[in-house]
Amino acid sequence: MKALAGIVVGGALVLALWAPSAGAQEVKDDLKDIKQDRQEIREDTREIRQDRRELRQDRKALRDAIKSGDKDAAKEARQELRDDRRELREDLKDRRDDVRDLRHDRRELRRDVRHRRHGK
Repeated sequence: MKALAGIVVGGALVLALWAPSAGAQEVKDDLKDIKQDRQEIREDTREIRQDRRELRQDRKALRDAIKSGDKDAAKEARQELRDDRRELREDLKDRRDDVRDLRHDRRELRRDVRHRRHGK
């Protein structure tokens, strides 16, 4: 019986000593995820700006091709415009997903800090 009580107390002591470090590791992991998500959002934002610049250029090329009456150039400009719109939609979706991930990671960080602070 004493041996069982010693094992239980020893196990609780090990768990108590281990739990704070595990909580600290969770907080560090969450901070790392947040940093990575922010970098991805910045990268996606740069890509979106570039896509919008390309769209403006494609629209101008399409207008010029239509004015010149060159049907092949107009067809090519329309295709470029469609492709660049598709890229913009994909980049917007990527950024939206990264923002969602950032919100989730921030929520996890707050939860981990709250649990660590209250000893849960």
